[in-house]
Amino acid sequence: MNSKITVLGAGSWGTALANLLAENGKKVRIYARDKNVVDSINQQQRNLKYFPNYKLHSNLTAFNNLQDSLEDAEVVVISVPTQALNGVLEQIKNLITTDSIIVSTAKGIDENSFKTNSQMIRDAGFDKVVVLSGPTHAEEVMEKLPTAIVSAAKSKDAAEKVQDLFMSKYFRVYTNPDLKGVELGGALKNVIAVASGICDGLDFGDNTRAALITRGLNEMSRFVEYHGAKNLTLVGLSGMGDLVVTCTSMHSRNRRFGIEIGKGSTLLEAKNEINQVVEGVKTARAIYRWLNSKEIDLEMPITKEVYQVLFEAKDPYQAVEELMLRSKKHEMESVVDNSLWKI
Repeated sequence: MNSKITVLGAGSWGTALANLLAENGKKVRIYARDKNVVDSINQQQRNLKYFPNYKLHSNLTAFNNLQDSLEDAEVVVISVPTQALNGVLEQIKNLITTDSIIVSTAKGIDENSFKTNSQMIRDAGFDKVVVLSGPTHAEEVMEKLPTAIVSAAKSKDAAEKVQDLFMSKYFRVYTNPDLKGVELGGALKNVIAVASGICDGLDFGDNTRAALITRGLNEMSRFVEYHGAKNLTLVGLSGMGDLVVTCTSMHSRNRRFGIEIGKGSTLLEAKNEINQVVEGVKTARAIYRWLNSKEIDLEMPITKEVYQVLFEAKDPYQAVEELMLRSKKHEMESVVDNSLWKI
């Protein structure tokens, strides 16, 4: 498959994906706003800003000019934060044809419109949208550690084409038609990961983390089901898989950010310490505002507590206490049949 491929965004994930595609024998162009990054890739075969110790494949060429990077592109991989996506789409919509496959790799929800990345891409006039999501740290992909991910799309052909492009002996790609479930799960797990980090910063233990991950998955399931997506998607790579890795790994920006909050840092101090985009922060705010605007009966206690800790200066200990002291419930409210109880 000799598709002309462009990756927009030379951060850690964009670089890792571009290098993977190059190693798979594709001629890949990567666009970066930072000319120093472009020069380091082209002159030294290294992204000195993110991966100074890794030599990149010779099939990878960097560009500082957006139009040149997109010339005749058939597949465009967009690796920019969710909140920057609309600006990027505005710049590229007249530079590529609507027949191009757009691969979205960000995990978030737009704060203003409450749209997912694929919805924003379709609104810009592109129908062939594929979402690449799952438990994937860029650092481990660069190290060629075995990794599995999901290629989700409404079009089976588009999902399988992206699957073929990225598959390698250390990078396994599964397809999934539940585009909405994959995206919403990938967005919300970042909020749960912030909560996990806060608990770690408070020096809570493994019991706490296990409970949080499990109840977080339950909260994610309610959320995607409300939006008409498939609950089953949440037990897969883009749900439980991504949730576990993001809540437990020090590669996770969302978890590391949460740790700083749990240790007593302010929102600004924690952001400065991480010094990268923490998608869970804006996703928590987007979902909280959406819940309030809709006035719907959808229980999302972890998300609400994360929002209040981040944006209303609520004490993290108080937030955890209130989660623990909520009214008594069945573990799985929707499946409990009272006739099963022994009287």
